[in-house]
Amino acid sequence: MIIVADDWKDYELIDTGGGEKLERWGKYILRRPDPQVIWPLINETEQWLKPHGHYFRSASGGGKWEFKIKLPERWTIRYDRLSFYIEPTNFKHTGLFPEQAVNWKWIIEKIQNADRKINALNLFAYTGGATVAAAYAGAEVCHVDASKGMVTWAKENIALSNLSDKKVRFITDDVVKFVQREQRRGNKYDAIIMDPPSYGRGPKGEIWKIEESLYMIIEECTKILSDKPLFMLINSYTTGFSPIILQNILNILLTKKLGGRITCGEVGLNVTSSELILPCGIFGRWEA
Repeated sequence: MIIVADDWKDYELIDTGGGEKLERWGKYILRRPDPQVIWPLINETEQWLKPHGHYFRSASGGGKWEFKIKLPERWTIRYDRLSFYIEPTNFKHTGLFPEQAVNWKWIIEKIQNADRKINALNLFAYTGGATVAAAYAGAEVCHVDASKGMVTWAKENIALSNLSDKKVRFITDDVVKFVQREQRRGNKYDAIIMDPPSYGRGPKGEIWKIEESLYMIIEECTKILSDKPLFMLINSYTTGFSPIILQNILNILLTKKLGGRITCGEVGLNVTSSELILPCGIFGRWEA
């Protein structure tokens, strides 16, 4: 099962090939590497040859951007009524994963249809795409990420979407330690969202390896679900991870105890110059 984010206006995946993808972010064209693109580039058009920005990988690791024109340091794109800052970063990302629009829509629908106050927790929350969606839908949100810079960016996205009046807490912390403290405090959440990295470090050097820690963090999160939980959503961009892994974990930790329904699969983007779909990660959803 793959769910495609196919209703963007400010974003477009123009073409793919040769280990790269060509994208339109608002009015700017960017060319970036993508490890999923293992097919050749069939037609190297003018847009491929003269993008506004091109990220080159270095043989020694990392890489750098080369810009054909002077781009603004950051600019804004919109998805429906949500707004986000886009900024080409030193590690090739732009601050947003457009395929996640399929999950933002689902989050908004679930929260708005709950017909009650929802307290949501977003872990490994990055620049806050899901935080903005949940706040827009009317939830109280707690946003947690180990990177101070990403938390600041998420605050700016909330303000950009005119949601500064919503109740959103921003926490810079190691996710595991935060969840365990919430257990001790007795705090509960109706909805939990997480996007755990393959590998990472917390603010105090805490090591995160997804293959060692994914089951553990989901199990810890089940201990802070409310008595009437609404959903849990897990995203992963770890290469080689099957959606069945998420399905199995959610079955063991949630369905056997709480019932409900599990949906797992991939998220992707249509390539507008062809009939291809670019797979962009996996998701697992549990809903009551």
